[in-house]
Amino acid sequence: MPNTQLQQKVIRTLATAQVLNGLGVAGTVAAGSLLVSSVSNSETLAGLAQTSSVLGAAALALPLARLTQIGGRRLALSMGLILGVIGSLLVISGGLNENLYLILLGTFLVGAASASGYQARFAAIDLATSQRSSQQLSFVVWGSTIGAVAGPNLMQPSGDFARKLGFPELVGPYFISAITLTLAAAVILIFLRPDPYLTANKLSSEKQKQITNKLALKHILGNKLARFAIAAITVGHVAMVSVMVMTPIHMAHVDVTLRIIGIVISIHVLGMYAFSPVVGLVSDRIGGVATIKIGLATLLISSVIAGTSPAGDAIRLGVGLFLLGLGWSCTLIAGSTLLSQSVELNFKSASQGASDLVMNLAGAGGGAVAGVIIATLSYGWLCLIASIPVAYLALTSLKLKPGLLK
Repeated sequence: MPNTQLQQKVIRTLATAQVLNGLGVAGTVAAGSLLVSSVSNSETLAGLAQTSSVLGAAALALPLARLTQIGGRRLALSMGLILGVIGSLLVISGGLNENLYLILLGTFLVGAASASGYQARFAAIDLATSQRSSQQLSFVVWGSTIGAVAGPNLMQPSGDFARKLGFPELVGPYFISAITLTLAAAVILIFLRPDPYLTANKLSSEKQKQITNKLALKHILGNKLARFAIAAITVGHVAMVSVMVMTPIHMAHVDVTLRIIGIVISIHVLGMYAFSPVVGLVSDRIGGVATIKIGLATLLISSVIAGTSPAGDAIRLGVGLFLLGLGWSCTLIAGSTLLSQSVELNFKSASQGASDLVMNLAGAGGGAVAGVIIATLSYGWLCLIASIPVAYLALTSLKLKPGLLK
């Protein structure tokens, strides 16, 4: 059986790195969209910042999974964070020179830090028992809470700091991300020893084989629960990304201050991460399928509340965005655990990478389409369209028994 002390050390290390990662990345979400909108003078292009970041997370998902197979979680997670630091510096340079291409390249690489954060959740259950997998995974997701909630609220102070240095206000959050992602990489490199993935392989009686991405996808497609798990992760992520990234643009229509926008995004992030231990406990108790159903219902409710909110109604938007984050948390935590439990041991790492690839590609598409929808229709229409795949999956989930892999 896995060493309990080692598992606790792994969770503490991953959670600490997630605090720093969340602090760095969360503040760039709204800032990136507003920066692209400002440089390009186009709301339609505003979604490209998040799209580029999500594409970066997607592009790095499989390489990081491959690095995990070769050298373990420590190598893969630290590499993603270091690329995120480079991306932050590129955005700062692009903002100073009003170079849209450099900004988008930077946001693409910042997505690597997000990819690292997503894969950290799987590192949390490398050594976990099946009875507590969701809860262990949720502790690492929860680690993002402090940084991710604080990050958007640092938009104004970091913007003031950037202005004093002669930089555009909106690159301020990227100064913070460059620093915190560097610290997160240092935490992983120094303290994630011994490596949980490599240790799990040694403890397992079944020798791990190198699995190609093609074989992993074939294995997933032939597994009903694995397909549902990835669908839940993906649909929840698309709904969350497309609505969240356009909320600052929607609010900016009535000249809402960066501070108010930051508070609304912080409330959203609170919903994403703060209750993740509760979500993990619920998932372990009632099963992943039932928890995903709760998440899908929550996402539908959030789309109604946010979609009918006026641009200046920060309270109502805050409620809608909070529920959006909570629904995402349910689909991510329960879906990730369900995926890991439903695939064979040899396919775990590759399947996890494939899951993040599909999730982030779909999220990138959602972010890009969201910009077009809000420019040609409205924020309300965006929320309605984003809820369609959620409603479809919710109807599909009725065919699955709630207690599967309880």
